[in-house]
Formats: sequence, C-alpha cells, structure tokens
Amino acid sequence: MLPPKILKTLIKEIKVDAKSLRAAQAKALKLKKGLEEVLIMENIIDETGLYEKAAEILKFPFVALKGKEIKKEIINLIPGPVAGTHQVVAFDKDKDTIKLAMTDPTDIQTIEFLRRKTGLEPKVYITAPSDLREALRQYHAQLEDDLQIVQDAGGEVGTGDLKKAAEELPIINIVNSVLEHAVYENASDIHIEPGEKEVTIRYRIDGILKPVMTLPKTIQNGITARIKILSNLKLDEHMVPQDGRFKIQIQEEKLAFRVSLLPVYDGEKIVMRLLHEGAKPLSLDQLGFLDKPRKIVENAIKKPHGMILVTGPTGSGKTTTLYTVLGILNQPGVNISTVEDPIEYRMAGVNQSQINPKAGFTFASGLRALLRQDPNIIMVGEIRDQETAEIAINAAMTGHLVLSTLHTNDAPTTLPRLIDMGVPPFLVAYTANIIVAQRLLRRICPYCKQEFALDKTASDELAKAFDIKKLPALFKEYAGIKEGKDFVFYQGAGCHRCGQTGFKGRQGIYEIMEIDSGLIKKINERANANDIRDYAREHGMLTMLEDGLIKARMGVTTISEVLRVTRE
Repeated sequence: MLPPKILKTLIKEIKVDAKSLRAAQAKALKLKKGLEEVLIMENIIDETGLYEKAAEILKFPFVALKGKEIKKEIINLIPGPVAGTHQVVAFDKDKDTIKLAMTDPTDIQTIEFLRRKTGLEPKVYITAPSDLREALRQYHAQLEDDLQIVQDAGGEVGTGDLKKAAEELPIINIVNSVLEHAVYENASDIHIEPGEKEVTIRYRIDGILKPVMTLPKTIQNGITARIKILSNLKLDEHMVPQDGRFKIQIQEEKLAFRVSLLPVYDGEKIVMRLLHEGAKPLSLDQLGFLDKPRKIVENAIKKPHGMILVTGPTGSGKTTTLYTVLGILNQPGVNISTVEDPIEYRMAGVNQSQINPKAGFTFASGLRALLRQDPNIIMVGEIRDQETAEIAINAAMTGHLVLSTLHTNDAPTTLPRLIDMGVPPFLVAYTANIIVAQRLLRRICPYCKQEFALDKTASDELAKAFDIKKLPALFKEYAGIKEGKDFVFYQGAGCHRCGQTGFKGRQGIYEIMEIDSGLIKKINERANANDIRDYAREHGMLTMLEDGLIKARMGVTTISEVLRVTRE
C-alpha cells in the first residue's frame, strides 16, 4: 500500500471527482479499510494505473510481476516472513545488484535491511499489490511442497519414528519457517496448538494473539519431536509437562526460545517465549516514562538502600523495567547479584542465578546465599511468599538496594499486600522507596497514523472512566499542550507495515508512588488501599489511566487502547 501522503498526491493527479472520493472515504471508515483499498475495490481507480503513476511521480521504474517466472534461488534471497510483512520480493539479480519489487519504495528500513542481508545493492521497482500477492504465493507453494513430502512419506508420524521424523528436511524446514516468521513478525510468544483435525499456530504480537497458519494433523508428531530435540527434552514422554530452552541465530541476532510443553486432549500444546539475548537495556525514556515520573524513579535508584518494587500482571513488562534500572546501576564500583526465574536476558557485569526448586534453590534460599556474596544491589525476580518478602525487606534495612516484582493491580494495593503476607507494617514503611505499577499498551503505527476528533460516543465512553474536565490541565502540565475547543487524538488507519492493525510496538503506562513521611504514617496505622490511594493522589501521584490519556493526546497510542488496558 502507498503511504497516505503519496496517495493524496496521486488522487489529485488522477483527478478523482470529489463526490466519489467522499463516498470512498466514508466507506473506508465504515469498513475499517484503507482508502486506497476501497478506491480500487469500487473501481474508482485502476490499480495498475495508480501504481504506474506512482512510479512516474516517485521516479522509480515500474515492473509487472503477473506471469513473470522468478527463479527459486532468487525469491529465496528474501525470507518469506520478511517478504510478506514488508511487501517486497526479489525477482532478479546479477553479480552486484538485487532487483526488488515493492508497493512502497519509501520503506528505507527494509531496503537497508536487505542490503545488509544479501550483500547486494538493491535496485527498487514499484509493482501493484495484486502482482506482488501472486509472487508471494511462491513462498506458500514451497511450504506446501514440504507438507506434501511429509504426507507422501507415509502419512502420520508414529511415536516410534519420532527421532527419524524430527530429522527429516521438510519437518526441519517447516519448524524453521515458523521460528523465522515469528522473529520477523516481532512476536513475543509462539503457540502451537493441536486440534482434532489440524494444528493451529498463533503468535502473540504486541500482546495480542494472532492466528498465522494451520498445518495438517499428520505432521503434528514430527513438529513436536523436532522442538523436543532442539530443547533437549524427552521424546517418549507425552503425559507430563516439560520445560526446556534452545538458541538459534537469525542474521546476526542471537535468540533464545523458552519452551513449555503441556499435554492436552489432542496432543501436546507447545508455547515458546522469544528472548533476544543480545538486547541492550532500554532507557527510562524509551520505556515510556514521562519527565516528572522519570525523575522520581531516577531519585529513588540513587539511594544506597531500600526497596524498589515493580508491580503488575504477568506480561506487563515488569522484568524489562527492572533490567533497565539494573542497566543504569551497573557500574564497575558495585556488586549486583540477582536471583531469577528464569534468567530472561544476560547482562555483562551482573551475577545472575536461576532458581531450581527441585534442588531446593528457591527465591528465599537464593536470596540468603546472595547476602553472603557481599552485594550492593540485589534483584529478586518475584516476591511470592512471606519468607522471601521478609529476607528482601531485611536486606533493604541492612544497607542493600533491593529490586523486585509483585503481582498487584496498582501501586496502592502493594503495601497492604506485603502486610497481609505477614511482614510487620513498620518494616514495609521504612524500607520501600517507590512502587511502580505498570501495564503495556500498543503504540500507533507511525506509517499510517492520522488525527481524529472525539465524537460524542467516544466522549461518553471516556467520561465513564475519567472526569473529562480535568484533561486540559493534565495535558498542559505533563505534555505542554494547550487545548482548544476540541480534543485531538490519533489512530492508525492500518497498513502493510503493521499488518492492517494500526498498531506497531508497545510502550508502558505507569503509576509511581513515592513513599514519604505521610505515607509511612498511614502504613504504620494499617491504612487500607483506598486511603493510601487517596493520600497519594492528593500528593501528586499520576494514575495509569491518566498516564495513558496523556500518551494518547501525545499521539503515542489510542484512547480505546488506554481504556482496554486500564480496565483489565
């Protein structure tokens, strides 16, 4: 699909009449489709003519791919997932040059990536989307060939032939394709789910599960066996859960896959978590902290002792936040030790250990051992019980800076939760420095981002969650935006770079509660979460909903995404 600015220019050049254009815009909004797609669908614009005109204006050559034979070794220079996601195919090459057909030749990132990957100089051509779709079918044909080879080899793989099946080239190709596709789609998890008649593969992308392919039931055992061999798991065990791990390298990036197998009615369900091993810790700005909350965090981590707690549900980015803080604290003059379950990222200069309950190495026993290792800073993956909580708090009282996570919905409920675990209130009050509650929400895709004014329905929906009259002051204080008559927000129209979702990537929203003398008094009085929340709000604490609304006004995310995430 063409970028919106170029499409706008082309509509003027082709001289689409105003009435047809208005009707197409209304239909696109109603159907939640792109304007270009509707113009072509309604025969207002000829697709090939549109892209030939785009080639002329952008000064790129046009290529018609329909009926053009592309050699297998040339099309395979670009992995199928990259070709599909970024709408690009290689159709020819010589000694130094690779010829690329694209619908959007302004996608510089993809062109640069392919220059590095192939070692060839890209020569970019424009082609029509229907031509590109026809060329992309060759990738599907190759996958179908591999599936056919497996089926022709004798149908369903028996349990006795698992090792042999796992080493067959077609099974290896299919598993590699699933893994590579997930990496290029920037998925966080791969779900391989056996059903009665087929196997479904879904990826979790930006926190949402998305079905990507279905495979025949006959290759289920072969795929399961291949993943078990990669993860060093028992091939002949099908009745109990198994956990493992393996590493691969795609291009120059090292990736680890954390594997979990669970027996279900129709076989074994596999979930693989992708971990980018070489990933560098992000900065607090990159995580999405606004200026004022960021300064509170920076001041808290400068303190030589005390506790920094990060709370939120599973998958809300707590570990990433802790690693970011560790990255800031990781200096040659300090000893940092961690006890985690599991170690998600390797950090040079940090002593990381992983719990092993079967061997008696728990968070509590690991934390006791760490305290004999002369640490300055300790990270405990999670406080799950009274014993771990008491050791962590005592460590914070005896001159250590302790970082940990806890499963609570917001910052104010964390303090009563620790007290409910059996930790004396005075210990909680005098050791906690700050509590950071967080969620992850999806960012608007920058390539198809557009403005929109809140209509009455959206305003009413927002008013149920928040007092709209407070918004102008909030936006002015935290984003420096002076509001006019109407609130302007943003949304993604949907394009090939974001898979037509309108979102690309994720960012955190935060609620940071600083423990001051007033809060210490309330904790010692065993105040409930509502009293603590009221006090913190009166003294300037920004809630996650407010943080999200500010980011929606700044164009980072959408109002609906903020409401979705904060309601959970």
